[in-house]
Amino acid sequence: MRRSLVQSILLYGCALLLTAFTAGPLLWLAVMSISAPTDLTEVPLRWIPSELDFSRYAALLSVDGGNGERFLSALRNSILTAGGATAAALLLAIPAAYAFSRRQASMVLLFAFLATIMMPPITYVLPLYSTFSSLGLLNHTVTLIIVYTAMLLPFATWLMKANIDVLPVEVEQAAFMEGAGTAYTIRQVVLPLALPAIAATAMLSFLVAWDEFFYALIFTNDLSAKTLPVAIADFSAGRVTDYGVIASVGVLATLPPAILAIAFQKFIVSGLVAGSVKG
Repeated sequence: MRRSLVQSILLYGCALLLTAFTAGPLLWLAVMSISAPTDLTEVPLRWIPSELDFSRYAALLSVDGGNGERFLSALRNSILTAGGATAAALLLAIPAAYAFSRRQASMVLLFAFLATIMMPPITYVLPLYSTFSSLGLLNHTVTLIIVYTAMLLPFATWLMKANIDVLPVEVEQAAFMEGAGTAYTIRQVVLPLALPAIAATAMLSFLVAWDEFFYALIFTNDLSAKTLPVAIADFSAGRVTDYGVIASVGVLATLPPAILAIAFQKFIVSGLVAGSVKG
């Protein structure tokens, strides 16, 4: 059916409004990062920079100490913790999702998993802090990997189960009839078919771990383990705040997940849609 002129205007108007609402803050963040300090404190606010200043990016990417050391250390920690937790969560979630989907594992257990992510994070802080302190694991990236893995596992298991449910079971039965075991079938049959779902789950899990702030704030206290969200908060501390530096850190912090999202966009869309239709 062809749309009328009014319908087309409304449709494109809503699309433009959504684009402005989504991209506007990111665009302003980029403008702030290259604006002179005086431009950011003028009243009324100067929306167009009087001069382009890229010195903040050069300082943040420098290894000579100062802001560059803080940023690069936090970037490394974020990549290690988010990537490690995502890999560990997927490694555990895929066989768990297969058990719930194909082996009729108790759904009560799955809903119990999901119930854990509905609790406020503050509920787990005291027992986790006490446990990690007694084990000498405070202020370590491995601590955040353990916590993030436990946080991501219910979500990853649920999303993978929804996608495995729609895969043709006949292919797996054919593999079993040829003498294949469960582990071989999962590795050689299920995983290739579920690749879009794995990519979507990995991407969304990575984003959740990348943006996590609360646990990183509680369990880390120096450059050896601090992640980017905590480091960005540290940049705003002190008597004088350089909003341009904070904006520059924000722009650089969005690049890794943005690059991953663009690279795996096809898999993410197909993976999320696949689990929405069964039959």
